[in-house]
Amino acid sequence: MLFAGNFILLFCLHILNIQLTLHLTLITMSEIKKSDQLIIATKEIAFQNEEKEKRAAELIVANKELLFQNSEKENRAAELIIANKELLFQNSEKENLAAELIIANKELAFQNEEKEKRAAELIIANKELAFQNVEKEKRAAELLLANEELKQAKFHIDELNIGLEQKIIERTAQMEAANKELESFSYSVSHDLRAPLRAINGFTQVLVEDYMEVLSEDAREIMEEIISNSKKMGQLIDNLLEFSQIGKLNVSIGYVGMKELLDSVIKDLEQQEEADRKINISLKNIVNLKGDKNMLKQVFINLISNAFKYTGKKAESFIEIGSYMEDKDCVYYVKDNGAGFDMQYYDKLFGVFQRLHSSNEFEGTGVGLAIIQRIITKHGGKVWAEGKVNEGACFYISLPAA
Repeated sequence: MLFAGNFILLFCLHILNIQLTLHLTLITMSEIKKSDQLIIATKEIAFQNEEKEKRAAELIVANKELLFQNSEKENRAAELIIANKELLFQNSEKENLAAELIIANKELAFQNEEKEKRAAELIIANKELAFQNVEKEKRAAELLLANEELKQAKFHIDELNIGLEQKIIERTAQMEAANKELESFSYSVSHDLRAPLRAINGFTQVLVEDYMEVLSEDAREIMEEIISNSKKMGQLIDNLLEFSQIGKLNVSIGYVGMKELLDSVIKDLEQQEEADRKINISLKNIVNLKGDKNMLKQVFINLISNAFKYTGKKAESFIEIGSYMEDKDCVYYVKDNGAGFDMQYYDKLFGVFQRLHSSNEFEGTGVGLAIIQRIITKHGGKVWAEGKVNEGACFYISLPAA
């Protein structure tokens, strides 16, 4: 605006100059006689023109200064806008901080309340602890008294243990001597009974063969019964001899390939069965064992032959042989769907000559399971069984894993 005002002022001065020039011309034409005055007026005009030029130069300088000042004002305005934005941002941040401080104050107030609660709880806990310490001191005094009594009791127990250990040693020696005598007696009885038993069986056979025609029907049945029972007696003697010999055998520990052993046992037993009998045998998770191969083979011969025998009256037999791990032991089992047994007579199951089925139902001497138990016991293992009448049985042996 200052620049526009200066421009108008210059324009007005120019108009004024023109007017003065016209006026001077008129004065010159009308008053030639006043030349001296015109000369003076001309000089005055020239002086005024010089002044005007000076004023115009000053106006140009003033305009430039004004332009510079306007530019500076625009820069200041831009800086003020940026400063205002920064101020707005800072105000927003302050508001956010104020909100956070309010939340923090509330949280601090809540924490102070919690601390006061905790402090109250600690006071109660300290009182309880003090009470417990008093009780502990009482208990400590009681324990000291009890320890004294325990020391006296331990002294008496040690004295009893010394006597008990001596008695155990003596009883063990007596039991070992008794077992040796029993084994010797069993072996002697088994051998001594063989000769008269063979004589009875032989003479009876001679009577049957040579005097068949003169013997009555009842006599022939009696002779056949004598022969049958003498054979059973021979089997009993053989089993008793086998049972007594197992006690004398040393266990030769080694790795036993169970797949090969089981295949061999099953093949031999199947060959002894009737061709038309349906027997389904499944093997599951067969793992190797660590033990005496010959003894373990006898164990599985007895277990599997029992499964064959007691499923004989089933239309279709199912036998499952498998194993699983239990802690550090390997447990093998032989399961069947045969005659089973009543669990209330379980205690008789592994006894010598103990049978849960009559000889008329199933053949046998009642020594097979006793042999299994003795072999597994010599290996440091366990034997047990589960069964249900007419639903089958499952026999287990547990041995250290290979």
